[in-house]
Amino acid sequence: MNSPADDRLERANIELALSHFDHRSVTVGTRRAAAVALAIGGPAHARRLLLTKRPSRLRAHPGQFALPGGSVDPGETTEAACLRELQEELGLTVPQDCVLGRLDDYETRSGYVISPFVVWVGDRLDEMSPSPTEVATVYEVSSAEIDVDARFVTIEQSNRPVVQWPFRDSLVHAPTGAVVHQFREVVLRGRHTRVADFEQPVFAWR
Repeated sequence: MNSPADDRLERANIELALSHFDHRSVTVGTRRAAAVALAIGGPAHARRLLLTKRPSRLRAHPGQFALPGGSVDPGETTEAACLRELQEELGLTVPQDCVLGRLDDYETRSGYVISPFVVWVGDRLDEMSPSPTEVATVYEVSSAEIDVDARFVTIEQSNRPVVQWPFRDSLVHAPTGAVVHQFREVVLRGRHTRVADFEQPVFAWR
């Protein structure tokens, strides 16, 4: 049996949802600026979010789930960094008008301010060519997989709840889990949920 059509990740619906959302920016200050892409593509009525897993040999955050992204270069805007990283990691080159909007900046325990952008890839997933040095696996995540309730747990080291996004047989933590959770809330549910107060697990603090 075929799955029913799901238009929640179609471009017009995403643009409409983000047009009503007032994202919150964070002053970088002495921290480092970074940007990530919530890249949406695939066939019509069955669009997907691109999620990656980092190679286990990397020094920083080995083997963790991630959205395509990275540090902002000197003189570069966060939006430009997002599109550059999407090209470098997944081989997808898209124009600036494919940036549909953005979500709240997220401050990490390791000293970054991450700016998430929603980027339209559309029908061009066959052009994807992941970089083996930066990407071990690419997951194409359906709207149904995005649209699950996050889990929140407490830890002794913080009075903020640790957010966990359930994905297949895993739990994805912040920042990735927080960003995807906010995308779900804003785009799929029309709820302007904030995620700045959601904590990362201790292993991600350095």
